Amino acid sequence: MTEIIDLTQDIYEGMPVYKDLPQVKMSVHNTHEEWDGDIEATTRTPAVHKLELGEHTGTHVDAINHMAKKHKGESIDKMPLSQFYTEGICLDLSHKGFEELIDVDDIIAACKKQNLDIREKDTVLLYTNHYRNAFRTDNWDRGPGITTDAARWLGNQKISAFGVETMSPGVPGVSNKEVHHICGELGFTHYENMINLYKLVSRGRFRFIAFPLKIKGGTGSPVRAVAIFEN
Repeated sequence: MTEIIDLTQDIYEGMPVYKDLPQVKMSVHNTHEEWDGDIEATTRTPAVHKLELGEHTGTHVDAINHMAKKHKGESIDKMPLSQFYTEGICLDLSHKGFEELIDVDDIIAACKKQNLDIREKDTVLLYTNHYRNAFRTDNWDRGPGITTDAARWLGNQKISAFGVETMSPGVPGVSNKEVHHICGELGFTHYENMINLYKLVSRGRFRFIAFPLKIKGGTGSPVRAVAIFEN
């Protein structure tokens, strides 16, 4: 029996976004009453919504051209779909606190404790419980993040991507910019704003799927990320 676990945040007006990125705006563009010609209607039943949002909204993936200026042209629509359809593992790093760094030794220890190995082309999800601890609180932008050494180590394992619950893969002002640069240099990516990672811990390997929108020239895209277990 197939079990599908949704790892994706809801998208809605007023949701948290990273620093100065575009706020989400959502309005009713067409109603069923309009379509039915009911000019005296006292209700407005949505038929089409109008959305305004940035590419890096909610649960999303970064394109290589987002990582640094020198990667211009390596947009989301040019990345291979196989990079978003992989095997996955989820490592328990829930002992990490606000703005605490996750280093190579932490990742290796988590693999050993959970009897997991990181394989080529994997997506490696890092569970910190930050979503359940801090979403929509003043600490939401103070999540833990990986070090530059950890980013380079993961890239050298030739993974497809890693994923975090936080709004950034590194700690802003400490490692975040450099982590992006390393991803671009080594040709792998990361997912941000993931949820439900606690449901994956201690369950071994799974199928990971998170296809982006095909945005021409895009620097990233919201995704519907899922983990699939075949029982």
